Amino acid sequence: MLPLPVLILIGLAGLGLLLLLIIRFKMQAFYALILVSIIVGLAAGLPMTTIPADGDTPERLGVIQAIIAGVGGTLGSVAVLVALGSMLGKIIEVSGGAESLAGRFTSWLGPKRVGVALVIAAGILAIPVFFDAGFIILIPIIFAFSKVAGLSPVKFGLPVAGIMLAVHVAVPPHPGIVGGSAILGADIGWVTVLSLGTSIPLAALAFFVGAWLNRREYAMIEATKVMFDSFGTVESEVKAGGLGAGEKAPGAGVVLSLILLPLVMIMLGTAVAPAFPADSFWRGLLTMIGQPIFALMVAIAAAMYLLGVRRGWSAAHLGEVMESSLPSAAVIILITGAGGAFGRILTETGIGGAVAETLSATGMPLLLAAFLISQIMRAAQGSATVAIVTTAGLLLPTVTALGLDTVHTALVAIAIGYGALGLSHVNDSGFWVVTRYLGLSVKDGLRTWTPLTTVLGVSGFLLTALLYVAIPMA
Repeated sequence: MLPLPVLILIGLAGLGLLLLLIIRFKMQAFYALILVSIIVGLAAGLPMTTIPADGDTPERLGVIQAIIAGVGGTLGSVAVLVALGSMLGKIIEVSGGAESLAGRFTSWLGPKRVGVALVIAAGILAIPVFFDAGFIILIPIIFAFSKVAGLSPVKFGLPVAGIMLAVHVAVPPHPGIVGGSAILGADIGWVTVLSLGTSIPLAALAFFVGAWLNRREYAMIEATKVMFDSFGTVESEVKAGGLGAGEKAPGAGVVLSLILLPLVMIMLGTAVAPAFPADSFWRGLLTMIGQPIFALMVAIAAAMYLLGVRRGWSAAHLGEVMESSLPSAAVIILITGAGGAFGRILTETGIGGAVAETLSATGMPLLLAAFLISQIMRAAQGSATVAIVTTAGLLLPTVTALGLDTVHTALVAIAIGYGALGLSHVNDSGFWVVTRYLGLSVKDGLRTWTPLTTVLGVSGFLLTALLYVAIPMA
């Protein structure tokens, strides 16, 4: 094996090359990750083909075989979770459920608390729906309420976008946190429970920080002003949400129940099942019910009936809606698998172990390193998913060496997720979605959206660190 300093230099050069390919040359992230994995593997001394075990010498995987093993090991459950989560979100999106949910919370809390209502609705909607899609779904509601209140859409839209992104990076079934958890071997059930707990105070923080950032007025860019001025009443916007002729949006209670159903099932498996004896029927049943894949299957079946069949959708239309969610999910699945391959290469070459030893020598706590590395990756290349899965792969040897228990491994995964929340700027597609829909210039986006995501990311990490210290290690 090469000396530790050489291995670390190869690892750093590999990360630098990866960022250069993605940022400077706009290379597709999946291809870039696989390409860099091959280069790093060969440079660090992995054989070109697998060398069988010989006596006391263990088997050495070839570079391509290590990549295949990394992709396969990561996507064992990730592919199914991301696909199922995409299907559930798409059914809710196309049915008009997002508009219904936002409208109901507004009526409950009253017109004077529209901002609070939208943040609560956005936080719940963000659990099954990807950030970009979920925010775009809520834009008609944000625009409509902004016009009624005589305010700029940035007043309502900034905190809404903030909590949606916070949920997206930390709460399953979103692809980054699912992929990172799979790489680290973290239990998805515990990741879900703990990340939901930290997300609740972040919703309140998003509201108040958003209000503070909105103390001043921001000039609306012309393209957004034209779009905003063309919007009418709340009712007309709901009708413009893509519903068919004569079709009504589902009730908010139905939509809320469908979102909460898989979460409750997962919590039953995580928190309640261990209370029963190991070989009991009830423990086996609750454990199966609490598996995220099973929980999402049940939720999708309920959504198919309640939002589709019962409201007059044909089987063909329902199938088309569900299938339309898969192309975007496929890209995310492939990137996540490639991140797992990169992590496996780092492990097989010993680069991950060298990084672990270096971190130990500096005295930097694992949780802080997880957050900072993810934050740097996010700021450098823009994609939260790539930042999470790359950081998880880099820290896998350290987590393994420390022998963390289930809960603390889950907290490391969540810390990585929150690291990928902050410093959203011009290399992040989400930055452009938020700033263009809310009418912010690039300069104003850097004054508002970038600080908001950074405050939420740091706060999420501090909450995670508090749990990491407060919960005894098993």
